[in-house]
Amino acid sequence: MIRIEEIVDKVRRNHPQADLDLLRRAYFFSAREHRGQTRASGEPYLVHPLEVANILAEMRLDEVPVATGLLHDVVEDTLVEAEAIRQYFGDEIAHLVEGLTKIAQISNASREEQQAENFRKMLLAMVDDVRIVLIKLADRLHNMRTLSYLKPEKRQRIAQETLDIYAPIAHRLGMGRLRGELEDLALQHLHPDEYRALAAQLEARRAEHEAFLKMVTSRIEEKLHEAEVPVTSVEGRIKRLYSVWKKLKLQKIELDQVYDLVAARIVTPNEVRHCYAALGVVHNTWLPVPGRIKDWIATPRDNLYRSLHTSVIGSEGQPFEVQIRTEEMHRIAEEGVAAHWKYKEGNRGTHDDDEAFNWLRSLVEWTQEVKDSRDFLESIKLDLYPKDVYAFTPMGRVIQLPRGATPVDFAYAIHSQVGHTCTGARIHGRIVPLRAPLQNGDVVEILTSPNAHPSRDWLNFSVTSRARNRVRHWVAEQQRAESMEIGRKLFEKEAARFQLSAKKLLSDGDTGFKRVASDYGYGRVDDLMAAIGYGKLVPRNVIAKYLGPEKFAELEERKESRLRNGVREGVQAVKRLIYAGDDSITVRGVDDLLITRARCCSPVHGEGIVGYITLGKGVAVHADRCKNVLQLMVNPERIVEVDWTGRAATAAYGVKLLAITENRTGMIAGITGAISDMKTGIRDARAAISSDNRGRIEVTVEIFDVKHLDKVIRAIRKVPGVLDVERMEGGA
Repeated sequence: MIRIEEIVDKVRRNHPQADLDLLRRAYFFSAREHRGQTRASGEPYLVHPLEVANILAEMRLDEVPVATGLLHDVVEDTLVEAEAIRQYFGDEIAHLVEGLTKIAQISNASREEQQAENFRKMLLAMVDDVRIVLIKLADRLHNMRTLSYLKPEKRQRIAQETLDIYAPIAHRLGMGRLRGELEDLALQHLHPDEYRALAAQLEARRAEHEAFLKMVTSRIEEKLHEAEVPVTSVEGRIKRLYSVWKKLKLQKIELDQVYDLVAARIVTPNEVRHCYAALGVVHNTWLPVPGRIKDWIATPRDNLYRSLHTSVIGSEGQPFEVQIRTEEMHRIAEEGVAAHWKYKEGNRGTHDDDEAFNWLRSLVEWTQEVKDSRDFLESIKLDLYPKDVYAFTPMGRVIQLPRGATPVDFAYAIHSQVGHTCTGARIHGRIVPLRAPLQNGDVVEILTSPNAHPSRDWLNFSVTSRARNRVRHWVAEQQRAESMEIGRKLFEKEAARFQLSAKKLLSDGDTGFKRVASDYGYGRVDDLMAAIGYGKLVPRNVIAKYLGPEKFAELEERKESRLRNGVREGVQAVKRLIYAGDDSITVRGVDDLLITRARCCSPVHGEGIVGYITLGKGVAVHADRCKNVLQLMVNPERIVEVDWTGRAATAAYGVKLLAITENRTGMIAGITGAISDMKTGIRDARAAISSDNRGRIEVTVEIFDVKHLDKVIRAIRKVPGVLDVERMEGGA
């Protein structure tokens, strides 16, 4: 276990004027309050705050954040109140500890909602004082180093959270060394078998790589000396495990095809001209790989990372990367914000001139309006990942966007109104589709029209959280307005059947219809009308609540018996058509709603389903595998729970299957024969030859339920020459 005096010595070396007594007092306070507590490893709990404080001291932070590292868990995990921290250690440390304390557990909140709210709190705290996230990252790093002592499911959850949130935050703060360790540790627990296999591959080549790097670094030093280019150091490194694993997965390549598996790093004195001079020496020594030169000095990344990167081919044909930077650039690349953050008395927090935190302010601003916990977490993940595309407005303004961004993302990055009124885009003067991915250096001109508005289709190709949140918000507002209009028409129609004036009802003051809206949990009558339009409420029931049971029953009796009977017969006829016999679908907790199976996925009895309230057309039921379900989540208030009734199906559904086969005669006959043997009807069959000389046989079969479908697919797979069978979207 590390000793407090070792931490004190590290702080003293970096901050000779530091209040070292503060560190010792924080240590004794933490030791007293955590006495008797142990970690999952069996060690005393005090080991954790000591290790966190040590990580912070190694970041060269001063005594205040290091002392906070010693105290960061006392409010959350002991009986100490926040006010006690304030009395013993002052307002500054109390403020930092409070920012690190998780929101108290809420009994009716899901784990996802808890996670979302704690991240939301952390983001807001980061804007106020970035030291909070530095301490949080140190806390997470030590937890990841000791993760093996936890249960497997908890290890998986924490490792995934680290990969999704904390490692990207470290990247956005420029903390390359800490980010790399977090990613490697997360990979070790998320994919242990792949981690061990890749580690073994790299270890087997380690001696070869080290010998190669020694030769390369010696050659670079020699050539730089000949060219009289000053250099501080030249060193070699092997790419981190997670980075290698990710590249192999994304690019579907072999280890031999990773250009930057090994790299040399040149650090020059603090003059940029020396970096470019060193780049020239490297290119004169080895052949550069076209398209692999990146100048992060001229256009720094938004986390302040600056460096020259180039890939070259060695004398024996082995590719490797060379990174070139100054001493100051190197320190920022390794330590990020911790390397340059300065704290001034009475002026803590993020300063307006710190460009490294512009992304953070924007992120907090964009996510403030996101209420749904799933959307919030997705927005966070989207915006934390590296921004690698640099595009320009016609006036020369640089817009940084994530890889894969489109003109829609570009438009919303300029201004929300530009995005809302976007009709098209020009790149380098040529009209391009709005879904076209942007490339580095593109000059983008957004075409707008005052009458234009966002399209829901934009959600299929926009990638930034700002664009997606703005489009979602606009679509939701438009659909709400449409639902209010539909709701009013449905209400007026139902009121007329009772010979009531809808206009009079809706304007009947606070004690009238507004009371009914309040009884249903809505603040305004407009909200109540929107709920009717969405199909959540039945107009008849709303009128009954307004009139009261006695008066409503009296009006019901006045209706002509023939009309009532005719309506009932009509409803039953519709239900017989819609429910398709025995395998009907019901909306959980609601009766007499119009229900249709979505044509895009044609769900069959027994598979997972999701209900979606359409505008004026009842509930559309999609299979939960349907590609359109994700888009439906734009309006979570219109999602309803639906169930199969459980009765045996009596009506068959048309399900389209695609069989990939060898290109030879007799395949269609073999497949149709297998289907026939299963006593299954065939509605349609088509065959074609694909470009890779394989057969593609599409066949629409009559299916009763998901078990029947599985049996048919298995029967087709057994036909000799069939390579694969999959279900296609749609049906008949």
